[in-house]
Amino acid sequence: MLQLILGGARSGKSRLAEKLASDSGLAVTYIATSQPLDGEMNARVAHHRERRPAAWALIEEPLELARVLRETARAEHCLLVDCLTLWLTNLLMLDNPERLAQEREALLDCLAALPGEIIFVSNETGMGVVPLGELTRRYVDEAGWLHQALAERCQRVVLTVAGLPLTLKGTAL
Repeated sequence: MLQLILGGARSGKSRLAEKLASDSGLAVTYIATSQPLDGEMNARVAHHRERRPAAWALIEEPLELARVLRETARAEHCLLVDCLTLWLTNLLMLDNPERLAQEREALLDCLAALPGEIIFVSNETGMGVVPLGELTRRYVDEAGWLHQALAERCQRVVLTVAGLPLTLKGTAL
């Protein structure tokens, strides 16, 4: 089963995804896409680490998400990817503009063949005003297109607001 958990900053989306992974009863691997490059991001990463069960495996991969999913996904296993918008940001910041398209297509192409349960977490950024800067507009556009493509492929899509899940597609929580 593929699930997409969307929400704004501090909406409870990661906590919900972690609960779904724990409740699955499966072995869990947490795939972290962040690159903690400053003190504030280090604090966010530490907060996430403290919440996670010690038995969960951890893979840190900021760019090659499709490769990691293909190598790690297996039946009777749950992968939790947190978060897609950080992954997108990492790719947008590269000097190679084609890399984002390549990695995005690799991700979307591999999903149908992946065994087990996979939970994606991502920031919903398209509910505000159109950003002023070119890079920020591209980020919002790319995130929106990625979310639409993933939502098509996922069996469940949930929007989290104020810690409350609103099921947009699939079985309600």
